[in-house]
Amino acid sequence: MADSYALQRPSPAERDASGRLSHLALAKRYDATLPGRSGIVIALDAETVDESRRVVEQTTTVEGVAGYKVGLTMVLRLGLAEAIRQLRSVTDRPLVYDHQKAGADVPDMAAKFAANCRAAGVDGLILFPTAGPRAVDAFVGASMQQRLLPIVGGDLPFPDYNASGGGYVIDDALDLIFARAMTLGADHFVVPGNTTAKLTHHAARLAERIDAPTLLVPGIGPLGGTLGSIVKAARGARVFGVVGRAVYAAADPADAAKRLIDEGMRAQQ
Repeated sequence: MADSYALQRPSPAERDASGRLSHLALAKRYDATLPGRSGIVIALDAETVDESRRVVEQTTTVEGVAGYKVGLTMVLRLGLAEAIRQLRSVTDRPLVYDHQKAGADVPDMAAKFAANCRAAGVDGLILFPTAGPRAVDAFVGASMQQRLLPIVGGDLPFPDYNASGGGYVIDDALDLIFARAMTLGADHFVVPGNTTAKLTHHAARLAERIDAPTLLVPGIGPLGGTLGSIVKAARGARVFGVVGRAVYAAADPADAAKRLIDEGMRAQQ
C-alpha cells in the first residue's frame, strides 16, 4: 500500500470493543454521510436537467430519501461544478457523484480526480477500482483525504458481468476489492440487488469487520429487486436502494419515493 494512503488506515478509536470498524467513528472522516438505517438514493438520470431538478425539489423533504446520485447524463450537459451548483440550490441532502466508473484507471489519476470532485462540491464518490489493489488504495485513499465519502463497488446487476455468467470479471472480484478497501477504513459499498444471494453473502462478510456496513444497492424496480427484499437479504447492514426510473419517471415522484421507503421500513420490522 502506498505510504500516503496507509495514513488512512483505521485508528483504534475507529473500532468497537470487538475490533470491528465503527461506522459512527468513521463518519467523522467525512463532511456528509447517508442518514438513517434504510432508505433510497435517487439516481438523477432523467432526460433533461429540468426534470432532474424537479425530482429533487419534489422529494428532498421526503423522510428516507438519503441523498441523490449524480451521473453522466447531467454532468455531460452542464459540467460537474454547475450540475452540483444547480442541485445544491434545491437540496441539502448528500450529492454522490457516479463517474461511471471511476477507479478503473491508473492510480496517479486518483488525487486529481478527487480534488476536482471536492472543488465541485460533491459529498461522496462511487468508485469501481477494478484496476487492481493500487487503484483501490489510490482512489479510496484520495477520496478520504478530500473528506469525500467513498462508496466502493466493482459489480453490476447483469448476469453476464462475472466470468461464471460469460463476462470478463472474476467471480470473487468484489470480495477482493472490499477486503482491500476496508483496510483503509471504507464502510460504504455498492452491491447489486438483482439477486438476493450476493446481498446476503456480502452483508454477512462485511459485518464480520464492520459493526454496521452500509450498502447502496442498484437493481431495484426494472432491474429486478424490491427494497423490501434487499433489506431482508442484507440483515445487519444499513441498506439504501439506488432508484432511478421508479421515482423520476413517476407522475408523482414524492409519492413514489414514499412508497418505496415504506416498503423498506416494513421489511425491517
